[in-house]
Amino acid sequence: MMIACEFLLPRLQVARGSRLLVSDLPYRPTQPRIPLRTFSHPIQRFNHSVSMSQQTSTDQTMASRKTTKSKSTPAEPRPSSSVIIISPHNEVLLLHRVKTSTSYPSAHVFPGGNLSSQDGPCPPVDDIARHDDGPWYRNAAIRELFEESGILLAKDRDSGKMIAVPQEQREAGRRAIHQNKMTFAEWLKEQHPAAVPDMEGLIPFTRWLTPIRLPRRYTTQMYLYFLPLPMEIDKPVLNEIPHEGEKEEIQVPTSDGGVEISEARFLPASEWVRMAQKGEAILFPPQFMLLHLMAEFLNQGTPGMESVEELKKQREELLQFIHSGQPPWTDKCICPKALQIGSDGLTVMKLDHPGPELEGTDRKGEAERVVQLKFVKGVPREVVVRWKKDVFEESHL
Repeated sequence: MMIACEFLLPRLQVARGSRLLVSDLPYRPTQPRIPLRTFSHPIQRFNHSVSMSQQTSTDQTMASRKTTKSKSTPAEPRPSSSVIIISPHNEVLLLHRVKTSTSYPSAHVFPGGNLSSQDGPCPPVDDIARHDDGPWYRNAAIRELFEESGILLAKDRDSGKMIAVPQEQREAGRRAIHQNKMTFAEWLKEQHPAAVPDMEGLIPFTRWLTPIRLPRRYTTQMYLYFLPLPMEIDKPVLNEIPHEGEKEEIQVPTSDGGVEISEARFLPASEWVRMAQKGEAILFPPQFMLLHLMAEFLNQGTPGMESVEELKKQREELLQFIHSGQPPWTDKCICPKALQIGSDGLTVMKLDHPGPELEGTDRKGEAERVVQLKFVKGVPREVVVRWKKDVFEESHL
């Protein structure tokens, strides 16, 4: 059951859990699915980048075909960032990659991508700090989020207030950025001279390194970001103060015109997990694992019926969990290792190793859980998260 929640700038309706394409409509969390119009001219993204969270998980070649273990040194992982956006109703944003994508076609992924020079200098490959959270990763996460979905996370450096930019201006900015007419930082300064990315709002939530057997590897910093709760939407934002009796605009995620992303959609974490298990969506291990964890805390009541107090409590409990454990989930560094445990292709992804780049350091992965799945033509199916001890006892590993 879904209950409509209105936002009045302007009085138009957008779906909660809808398939959101390119649009200039304000966010409406709970209406029926409404397809949104596409760009009149598809955006072309030069300097194509692919989020390691879309690459990192899978060691899928082990299950899709037999390969000979390479004795060469693993490829150097390229730095990248990804951000998990939580909606005002505690739903999770995923982007659906186009079928023609050269990397993970048709998969659902978190917004993100590779670091570029405009994000700031990242430590060199021989520096362990390259695999630590830093402003270069945070800048990349916010920039890629804007480029891929149109959602802007920026604030006034002096006042700390969030900056709102009308939908049409954001879409025009995305087109200019994708066509290399300007950088994200240059566009942001045009909106307001004191505008800066809201890096402080990003909460680290694991780092993933691509399995060592794959030819292209990434070191991806994952973040969590909470959009304001419904009660906080009444607060005015810089340059876009609503009229009396109205509420400020909630940004609508949109595709990039169908070049890399075909749709952007908010759904409960538990619904994304269900869709993946039913074969209705493709989720690779990093996305599935993190959605599985979030589903334990978010949207626990009747969908659309939670009060603001309940939504806030869900967020607080999730944050408490993320900061728990040894190491906490904010610091876990995971380089998945695949073990085939069944003749039918059943595979377990161990998550306890941080990767060869971090051997000898105090960085650790997740020691208690594993991801169990089968790869069918390179696509993960029958994905579940299980306790490691249970799987190893059953398989006598």
